[in-house]
Amino acid sequence: MKTKRLMAMGLAAVMTAGMAGCGSSSSTTSTASSSAGDVVSTTDSAAASTADSTAAASSTSSVATETVGNGSKGTIKVWVADAAVDFTTQEIQQFVKDNSAAADYTFSVEPVGEADAATNMITDVNSGADVYGFAQDQLARLVSAGALETVADENVDGVKNDNDSGAVKAATVGDTLYAYPLTSDNGYFLYYDKSVVTDPSDLDKILSDCAAAKKNFYMEINNGWYQTAFFFGTGCKLTYDTDKDGNFTKCDVDYASDAGVEALKEIIKVQSSSAFQNGSSAGDATNVGAIVDGTWDAATVKKLFGDNYACAKLPSWTGTDGKTYQMSGFSGYKLLGVKPQEDDDKLAVCDDLAKYLSSEEVQLARYQAIGWGPSNLKDQQSSDVQSDEALKALNDQMQYDIPQGNYPNDYWDLAKSLGDDIIQGKITSSTSDSDLKSTLQKFQDTCKSYAQG
Repeated sequence: MKTKRLMAMGLAAVMTAGMAGCGSSSSTTSTASSSAGDVVSTTDSAAASTADSTAAASSTSSVATETVGNGSKGTIKVWVADAAVDFTTQEIQQFVKDNSAAADYTFSVEPVGEADAATNMITDVNSGADVYGFAQDQLARLVSAGALETVADENVDGVKNDNDSGAVKAATVGDTLYAYPLTSDNGYFLYYDKSVVTDPSDLDKILSDCAAAKKNFYMEINNGWYQTAFFFGTGCKLTYDTDKDGNFTKCDVDYASDAGVEALKEIIKVQSSSAFQNGSSAGDATNVGAIVDGTWDAATVKKLFGDNYACAKLPSWTGTDGKTYQMSGFSGYKLLGVKPQEDDDKLAVCDDLAKYLSSEEVQLARYQAIGWGPSNLKDQQSSDVQSDEALKALNDQMQYDIPQGNYPNDYWDLAKSLGDDIIQGKITSSTSDSDLKSTLQKFQDTCKSYAQG
């Protein structure tokens, strides 16, 4: 149940980057204690590591963690992705040292990935973590399930002022802020060979440059995650509402429109280029001039392009109507939530911990330790992050993107089918506008059929 809040208790710590830890090792159990309280972290080879993907999916763990500590008021359970366990444990040690109220608790840090954390919380809120990381597309389900306390009143303005607007929107339902942003790092943008591409801001010029150099342009047009770059770019909508059980109750979609036809025409034009290759994995790409991909492939692309490595936001294109459209798409964020508590004292400590772990200092330290791109505005302007070309390009792109919500599995299959029809030549530049709109009407009606409401 939700209870009234006490004023957050004092926190004087200012973390430095030097205190950041490296990723957690497998098959180990470590206990680190301070005079102020105990922090117990457990990792095991059974815990899968976190990996970015098109659905922002993360790891899960089957590890059963038994926590033993000296906290007189009990245990605060913290779930984070496996890659962040050691880092989070070190940061909580500092938090406990600098927050006298935290000394009354034992903190258990367990490896549970963002997607699985949400599922576990919804399944059994009482047994779930007190503070946990999750992907933004799970927010509505967690709120409906009563698994999230609202952000403490005294922390709301700080969260809104300190983090980018996309991350704040991703943490909000209606007008209410339910979570603390941790990252703005799951999305896609343009990697390109600067010896090939002369103008990364124009999609048609990129295709022309790649074709002239006999290089490939990669984008996965039969993937519903990347495909939205075109439809959202022309202003189309495609979102779903869910109930507390995660059932889809409503679909708001308008692809069957003039804007949708413009987007579909551009996908057809891209596919018809001699430079086009369908794909989004740099590790599988060959003879690359440019590729639409994410930060998780930055190291691979650097090897591909060498000294010609460059990044930029997604380009724009000129439609058949003469208008210029900026490519958009999905953005993804990692958030930190606090479970509602019966005990106001424990709730206050959990809020303080969430505020601390999502703070400017800790977000930057986390980036330096494990590479997660910060949502904090000052961190995004830091020399470290600004020198990270991939993150800078992603941050530039995310202002045009839409935070990914919940989508039914059937949507992804449907989007693949639409892209496959273009790749296989069933839909071409010779297809009439009326037939294109009919195709999109069928797509739109099918999307709506997945919602039960």
